[in-house]
Amino acid sequence: MADVIVKESEIHALGVFATRDFARGETILVIDDSRVVDEEHPLRPEPGEYAYHCDYLADGKIILLPLPERHINSSCDPSTFVKWIDGVRHVVARRDIRTGEEITYDYIIDCHGGIVWECNCKSPRCRKTIVSSFFELPEEWQIEYVSLLSDWFIKEHSEKVEELRKRIDKR
Repeated sequence: MADVIVKESEIHALGVFATRDFARGETILVIDDSRVVDEEHPLRPEPGEYAYHCDYLADGKIILLPLPERHINSSCDPSTFVKWIDGVRHVVARRDIRTGEEITYDYIIDCHGGIVWECNCKSPRCRKTIVSSFFELPEEWQIEYVSLLSDWFIKEHSEKVEELRKRIDKR
């Protein structure tokens, strides 16, 4: 965690910030997915507002995000994305990131929920109202993000992803 710090964010509460420059394609963090949340391993009260920030992965697997990852805020113009490398999730720079910049990703990549919330990312690209489903994004955003989708998400939503790829090929 030496390359990032958690501190107050203009987007939402706490955020993760770069303490050095990162180049596009560079791994910023490796996500520890070892804390599975299920009937045998339920969430327990922990101090802090974000104690229950979970990620929903393949086959309904739920993991409790560790620190500092649980404080990465969503943005409609994200600086990073999550990439699986040898079975491990990495937070990877989508573009060059400067020291002091907030590390963000778009929560809607690999998302198939249905929760709606108001975005506060302040990006010129901000969608304002966020529907938690990749397939609810405007098509131009789906096209931009399709290469960032995880293999598990593509597999679980193969028909919709294939339809999108066919539309891309027709362009």
